[in-house]
Parts: sequence; C-alpha cells; structure tokens
Amino acid sequence: MNMFVRIYNSSIGRKFVVGLTGICLCIYLIVHLGGNLLLFKQDGGAAFDRYAELLPSLLIIRIVEIILFAIFLIHIVTATVLWVLNRNARPTKYKVSRPQENSSLFSRTMFVSGSIVFIFLVVHMKTFWVTSRFYHEEYPSMYNLVVSVFSHPVYASLYVVAMILLAFHLRHGVESVFQTFGLRSQTYMTLIQLIGAFFWLVIPLGFASIPIYYAFMR
Repeated sequence: MNMFVRIYNSSIGRKFVVGLTGICLCIYLIVHLGGNLLLFKQDGGAAFDRYAELLPSLLIIRIVEIILFAIFLIHIVTATVLWVLNRNARPTKYKVSRPQENSSLFSRTMFVSGSIVFIFLVVHMKTFWVTSRFYHEEYPSMYNLVVSVFSHPVYASLYVVAMILLAFHLRHGVESVFQTFGLRSQTYMTLIQLIGAFFWLVIPLGFASIPIYYAFMR
C-alpha cells in the first residue's frame, strides 16, 4: 500500500493515474454513445427503451456504475491536484507571458473545459439518470424522457456547447495519454492522430447529433 501511495504522490504517478482513468472514461464514452445511437432507429423508441430497461436490471451494471463513479472521481481529483501543483510551481509571474508560444490552446484550457464539462455532467445525470432511477413512474419510457428534454432548444444548445468543450478536453487529453505512457512516436504519429480524432471529433459529434436532431430537425 505504501508503494502505491508513494507512486501517487509523485508527479509522474499522478499523470499515470489521470491517463489510466481517462482511458477508462473514453471506453465508457464509446459504449454510452453506442447505446444512445439506438435513438435514431425508427421504431418509436422501442429498441432504446429495451436497452435502457435492461441496464439497471443487471447486477453487473450496478457494480460497473459504482466503479465508473469512483474512476471519474479519481480522475477529477487527481487532475485538479496536478493543475494546482503546476500553477504553484511558478508563484512568480513572468513579466512577459506568451503562453501561445509554449503550449497549445487545448492544453491551456484543459482545466477550464474539464470543469465546465463536469458541471454539465452533474446536470445531465440529474436530468436523465436520477429521473429514470428514482422517478420512473413519472417517466416510464426513457425514450419519451429523452425526446421531452432534447426537444427544448435551450437544453439542446447547451448540450452541444458541452460537447464542443468535451472535444477540446479530449483533443489534448488523448495526446497526453500517449505521451504519458511513452507511446508518442513519430513512427506512429498518423495512427495516434487518427485515434485522437476518433475520440475528440467523432465521439462528441455523435453525442451532439442527438439533441440537434430532436430539437431542430425532427
């Protein structure tokens, strides 16, 4: 146990924790998007409702939810600690600051984008997960709940903005994971960029397409 504590207390150890938990969350995004895309099936929401009703009935899913929540919490706390330590490492501001020359826009906005996405996720979880689990009588059909919420242009627009910020967060996050684990190489740069584009472009675009469809195109 002491060994894990020492590793976590080091900067490199914390970066590994952020990277590993980030990978787990990216895998979840793929699975979650796959289920959500059932909303586009023209069957009155039957397939999506079967999917939504099956998940909470499985014990393994309940266990995964707890583990996922723990992973998400560890990711947030560790990333915040790293951000604070990095800021405190240079208490004296430079007289001339040109951050654009030393880092990308995506890296400079990692903490801000992550914080806003976190706030959005809290609202999103309350809107869908809490309602479906604890107010099931009011919304017996998850499909009807999704349609009801995403039909409001304001919520749909905020959702799309959140996905844009998620894309910013993933843009730098995926590249950082490869660098943290020593996998960032010019030999595989094309492959790395393709994998990165899948997560920061395709995934957020897939999620954003759902509220866009129900609020503005349906």
